[in-house]
Amino acid sequence: MCGIVGIVGQTEVAARLYDGLTVLQHRGQDAAGIATAQASRIRVHKGNGLVRDVFDPAAMALLQGRVGIGHCRYPTAGSEGSDEAQPFYVNSPYGIALAHNGNLVNTEALRRQVFEQDRRNVNTDSDSEVLLNVFAHELDTQNALTPEAVFAAIAGVHRRARGGYAVVCLVLGLGLVAFRDPHGIRPLVLGRRTGEAGEEWIVASESVALDVLGFERVRDVRPGEGLVITARGELHARACAPAAVHAPCIFEYVYFARPDSMIEDISVHKARMRMGVALGEKILRERPEHDIDVVIPIPDTSRDSALELANVLGVKYREGFIKNRYVGRTFIMPGQGERAKSVKRKLNPIPLEFRNRVVLLVDDSIVRGTTSRQIVQMARDAGARKVYLASAAPPVRYPNVYGIDMPAAEELIAHGRSEQEIEQLLGCDWLVYQDLADLEAAVAGPKFPGRRFDSSCFSGEYVTGIEPGYFEHLRQLRSDEAKKKRRAS
Repeated sequence: MCGIVGIVGQTEVAARLYDGLTVLQHRGQDAAGIATAQASRIRVHKGNGLVRDVFDPAAMALLQGRVGIGHCRYPTAGSEGSDEAQPFYVNSPYGIALAHNGNLVNTEALRRQVFEQDRRNVNTDSDSEVLLNVFAHELDTQNALTPEAVFAAIAGVHRRARGGYAVVCLVLGLGLVAFRDPHGIRPLVLGRRTGEAGEEWIVASESVALDVLGFERVRDVRPGEGLVITARGELHARACAPAAVHAPCIFEYVYFARPDSMIEDISVHKARMRMGVALGEKILRERPEHDIDVVIPIPDTSRDSALELANVLGVKYREGFIKNRYVGRTFIMPGQGERAKSVKRKLNPIPLEFRNRVVLLVDDSIVRGTTSRQIVQMARDAGARKVYLASAAPPVRYPNVYGIDMPAAEELIAHGRSEQEIEQLLGCDWLVYQDLADLEAAVAGPKFPGRRFDSSCFSGEYVTGIEPGYFEHLRQLRSDEAKKKRRAS
C-alpha cells in the first residue's frame, strides 16, 4: 500500500506535493519521492525514510515545475532498498516518470514480455517499474503525443496488466496522466481548484490530501478510466477498459485510509462507526447478559468503531492506551521482528482504566496476531479481571495480493484455525469477530446497499483470478522470512 499524488498547477507545485505526501504518510513509511516537470526536464528526488527526512531545502529547491507527482512507499513487492523508491523514470518515449499504488499479480510474465517483446530493461524487482515500461512501450507504439494516444496506451496497459493499481505519471511535453485498474481496487480521487491564475487539478490516493491543499473533491477516478491533464490545465477523461466488476478494497475502510477521507463517495469515518454498531449488535445477540464493564479501543483506527460499539452495549467507553506518536504504524513495518519490538514502544496502558474490570478491547482487524497477543497481556498486567477482544473485521485467512503486505498465509493467525483456536493463541477470555456480510453492509451503508468490495483477504475470492503457483511464489518472495534473508545479505 502506498500513497500517490499528482498536481497540475499554475504555480510551483513541489511544496504542495510535499504537503500532500505528509498527509498520506500513513500509507507508507519506507520511502518517498517527488518528480516535477519543467520545460524539457524531469527532476526527481527520492530516498528511504519519512517524507520529512527525504526532503531538505536543497532538494526542494531543485524540484522546479508546475506539474509534478509524489509517492510514499510501503513495500509489498521488490526489496526494501533505496533503488525501489518511486517515482521511476524512463527517457523513452519523451521522458516519463511514474508512481504506483497497488500490486500486479502477473508481474513475472510481464517482466519477460517487457524484455523479450518490448526490448526494454527493468533494473529493479519492483512491479511498478515493470508497469512503467509497459505504459512507455504502449505509448511509443502510438507514434504521437496526444490525449488520444495516451488513452490508447492506457488501454494497452489494462489488456496486459492484472491486479490492483492506481497510477500517476508525468509525460514530458504533455502533462499529468492518471489511471486506475479496471476493477477499481486501489483508490484514486480527482480534485479541482479555480483561482485567479486559472484552473488547477490534483489526483491523490485519498481525499484528505485535497482537503489539506484546498482543492474541491470532484469525484473518484472511475475503474479503468484514464485522465490526461495538460500542463495548461485542460482535463481529458476516457474509459480505457471494458466494463468489469467494480470491487474497491474493503481494507481501505477497515484500516488503511484516514477517517477524514472519502473513498468511492463513502465516508471512512461513518463506515467505521457502522462497523461498531454491527459488531455491538452481534455481541448482544451472542451474549445478551454480558459482563463487560468498559470498552477500550486499540488506537488509533478502531476508535470510531469502539465508541459506537460501547453505545450499542450501553457501557462506558474509555481511552486505556496512550500512544507514542513517534513510532510508525505497526502493521506496515516491513518485518515481523520489527513489528513485535515496536508494540511496547508504541502503546502504554493506563492502569486505572483496567484495574479489576472486565475489559473489551476493540481493534480494527487482527492480521498476524503478534500485536494483539501483546496488547491482551498488557491489559492483564494492568489489572484487568477479564480481557475480551473484538475485531471490527472478520478473520483474515487469506493473502491480500493487491497491494497489502499479507503475502504468506502461514503468517496470518486465522489461516487454517477456528476462532476458538485463535482465541487461545491470543490469550484472551473471549474473541469476537465481525461477520463479513455485516462488514460489507456497514461499509456500503444506506447509500450503496449491495455494493461489492474486494474482500479477498477474508473470503479467498480474488476478482482478477490467480494463476496456479502464485501464492507459493509470493511466499518465497515476500514472506517475513524472505525479507529477513534479503536484509541480512
